[in-house]
Amino acid sequence: MNTVAPARISTGIAGLDDILNGGLTPQRVYLVEGSPGAGKTTLGLQFLLDGAARGDAGLYITLSETADELAAVARSHGWSIDALDVFELAGEAALDIDAQQSVFHPSEVELGETTRNVMDRVDAVKPVRVVFDSLSEMRLLAQNPLRYRRQILALKQFFTARSCTVLLLDDKTSQSDQHLHSIAHGVISLEQIAKEFGKERRRVNIVKMRGIRFRGGYHDYTLNTGGITMFPRLVAAEHLRDFVPAVRATGSSGIDALLGGGLVRGTNTLIVGPSGIGKTTVATRCLLTSLERGEKAAFYLFDEGLGTFFARSLALGMDLRPYADSGQFLIQHIDPAELAPGEFAQMLRDAVEQRKADFIVIDSLNAYLQAMPGEQFLVLQMHELLSYLNQQGVTTLLVLGQHGMIGDVKSDVDLSYLSDGTILMRFFESNGRLRRAVTVIKSRAAEHALTIHELQLGRNGIRIGEALEGFDGVLTGLPSYRGSTPMMAPATDADS
Repeated sequence: MNTVAPARISTGIAGLDDILNGGLTPQRVYLVEGSPGAGKTTLGLQFLLDGAARGDAGLYITLSETADELAAVARSHGWSIDALDVFELAGEAALDIDAQQSVFHPSEVELGETTRNVMDRVDAVKPVRVVFDSLSEMRLLAQNPLRYRRQILALKQFFTARSCTVLLLDDKTSQSDQHLHSIAHGVISLEQIAKEFGKERRRVNIVKMRGIRFRGGYHDYTLNTGGITMFPRLVAAEHLRDFVPAVRATGSSGIDALLGGGLVRGTNTLIVGPSGIGKTTVATRCLLTSLERGEKAAFYLFDEGLGTFFARSLALGMDLRPYADSGQFLIQHIDPAELAPGEFAQMLRDAVEQRKADFIVIDSLNAYLQAMPGEQFLVLQMHELLSYLNQQGVTTLLVLGQHGMIGDVKSDVDLSYLSDGTILMRFFESNGRLRRAVTVIKSRAAEHALTIHELQLGRNGIRIGEALEGFDGVLTGLPSYRGSTPMMAPATDADS
């Protein structure tokens, strides 16, 4: 008895093949369900066109769209369906009363005619891959669940006997059709979610797949010109890599001292503080030092425009453009209203695995939160994302803005327990001036300083003063002075 599992066949979508750990088992019948607009037709075309590129005959049976409509869908993606056989049951012939064949006037006779016509075309074409679009028309013709189930079973047995791999498309007009789920070898569910603002979100879930270990849960995907792109949910445990956790300087001796030596490779550090405190500047200084060492880096900017970012960095003595022009430094402006969370995770994976990035900055998590369905999903996604980056030996900086300036300052979400280190920045008032303070409140990788220091940003970068030993309540924003430690003088261009 032959127990060798049959080779998988590609779905035509690399991300979906990844989710299925290699693709579909051939010569089986699968259900692809989803509401109108979810991308079922596009998925079906990609499946058939992939087969055509491999020399497999493909048949698209359409009861809901005309051949011209299918060709128009393909053209919108830059494809041609000339290599496919399209069997149209939604044209004028379907409306011919004399022909006793009308999917729009259901009857038992018409259902039998439709099924026989499909079988005759399959026998004539002898396809390897088949897409049947859609089952909702068959459901209307059947009129009752028993007759519908019998017809689907008959089609399944027919296709299997002819060694076809079939995708049955269904638009979920029946809210709970467990008959289809039980009959199909596998069920792929596509979902489109409308948001109150910004681009709609799409996600896929493998409801069932017999004989295949697949990656469960929801996975984001996009439907753009060129077809469907799926982003498998990131599982950090699948991406392990050996590296040496070396300590690396940040470019500021003061920050290095606070961190206990610098940033450690394979760790992530959270920079927390109110707007305008200098979080991005500190992150940029660390990143520039990484570039100066010859490392590759990536910066994902949610809040600030690229022009403003480059100009402000240059004004602080940090010129990043040469590194961006050479390709050593990748910077991308991200619009959270247009972003699928899984798409962003894939961006980071591509930066690490393809561009070999050693240093990554995400600025800021507040905007990234807006792309997520809720806070709990952000925490789960960030846990996997940070675990993955750590295991790849990447040094990661995360920027998190807080609400308020002085006094009661709050965060949108608390991610400090996910970080390996946390740098806290605060405004405080002293002698009629608004000043900045910085401290490290957590480090898993080194013995960090517990002192609070004044921070100044100027033309020559970051200046860290002596510990504010004479002050109490600096982190509240309204300290009291009890000692004699002098404050730093305002920064000038001559300061180093």
